[in-house]
Amino acid sequence: MGPGGLHVWLLFALFLFFSWIGFRDLMQNQHAVLHNYPLTGHLRFLFEFIRPEIRQYFLESDNEEIPFSRAQRALVYQRAKGASDKRPFGTLTNMYQPNVEVLLQKGNPTSAPDLNSLRVSVGGSRCTQPYAISLFNISAMSFGALSANAIMALNRGAQKGGFAHDTGEGSVSSYHRKYGGDLIWEIGSGYFGCRTQDGRFDPERFKTVALEPQIKMIEIKLSQGAKPGHGGVLPASKVTPEIALTRGVPLGEDCVSPASHSAFKSPIELCLFIQELRNLSNGKPVGFKLCIGNIADWFAIVKAMLESKIYPDFIVVDGSEGGTGAAPVEFVDNMGIPMRDGLRLVHSSLVGVGLRDQIRIGVAGKIVSAFDIMRALVIGADWCNSARGFMFAIGCIQSRSCHTDHCPTGVATQDRLRQGALNPLDKSERVYRFHHETLLAFADMCAAAGIKTHQEISEDLILRRNQQGKLQGLVDQLIKIPPGSLLSDQAEHILDEQMLGLGKQWHEAQPNVW
Repeated sequence: MGPGGLHVWLLFALFLFFSWIGFRDLMQNQHAVLHNYPLTGHLRFLFEFIRPEIRQYFLESDNEEIPFSRAQRALVYQRAKGASDKRPFGTLTNMYQPNVEVLLQKGNPTSAPDLNSLRVSVGGSRCTQPYAISLFNISAMSFGALSANAIMALNRGAQKGGFAHDTGEGSVSSYHRKYGGDLIWEIGSGYFGCRTQDGRFDPERFKTVALEPQIKMIEIKLSQGAKPGHGGVLPASKVTPEIALTRGVPLGEDCVSPASHSAFKSPIELCLFIQELRNLSNGKPVGFKLCIGNIADWFAIVKAMLESKIYPDFIVVDGSEGGTGAAPVEFVDNMGIPMRDGLRLVHSSLVGVGLRDQIRIGVAGKIVSAFDIMRALVIGADWCNSARGFMFAIGCIQSRSCHTDHCPTGVATQDRLRQGALNPLDKSERVYRFHHETLLAFADMCAAAGIKTHQEISEDLILRRNQQGKLQGLVDQLIKIPPGSLLSDQAEHILDEQMLGLGKQWHEAQPNVW
């Protein structure tokens, strides 16, 4: 055989080899990227080998200047896949730079709390069906924004791990119901799943869904971190028959979420709406989610609660740094108050009016690690939600194509072929492991800090280096309102002292108007 013939056979052998690899990629369901991009998808893994994300995690600190994806995505992948999350050679962070935070350990560490005890009961005096929520749960992401397979993977993982799955404002789909995981039903301004034909709130439709045993809590969405004060539109091209059925909207038309609610127009009406939903749901916990913006608006809600004596069972504070879906750049970067400041404001305000022990606080905003949970609880939260963490767990690679319907991993797309690459059974195990390993790390941190139960977490557990280079208590750099002080005639003076002149905001806040 001559050289020419040998070359032909060599090319044929390479063709067969690559064809076999491509066919194997297409048939497997462990790696969504390889399923959607047979053969060429291996380039991603080659680049990871050359400069692995794990190496980025080792070499780059949690400095706020470093993109989130570099600092913590690898940690999620490790825990979701059951790989070791240990780091050799100690910290490589410059511990003397501003904003570095440290958790203080005790000289006599205790045993780690049982993972089953890491829960908090949600439900005030008017709630007859309180819910024991995990300290770590899946934040709001709708069916429509996420694929059916992604929703099933998340809910099956939540069911196995015994934690909650927030539906997002896209209502409760058959994919949420399939595996029976606990659900928090989010009601947005479009009232999807409980709306009339003209898009207003329908009490009877709401009642039908709310009474389902799988629905554990009801969450009214006032605003969200990604685009606070902004409505949303799901284009008609993306409104599939399943989405139309789930949301109760016409097929072939844009699905619109208005910027504001039609069921209430003032803080006092919000309180009345909360009570209505609580009655319709037969006493299930009802609360609301918001990204703090105009502080006078928040104070108006506080005053409305005091005047009506109707209190939400919980409030979820969404940070402006959060948000997994696509949103206008200016809203993503410049609108709303960050999570820590918003959380501390809500917590301190409720302390100031004597309602903190009656209202639970959840929080969301780039929470992924056990330390993130610990920090949120130190600042004032009762539990934490995570969206992007659980998206990473089911395979999201942050391709930033969520709004194009071309998600390469099948997470954020309605394309049947693309989402078919995401195996719900396999990815649900990763959801479960990520949650379990993160809470396990949290329990270990509690033990090191001498904490037997998460209720013992105190405000002095975390120090933060300020801009002058001094370590001081984290909460000392945030506001602190004395208990009951906002009920006195000195409320405005106290707020001027604690919040840099916001006594005027308290004075202007009215429970009957926003």
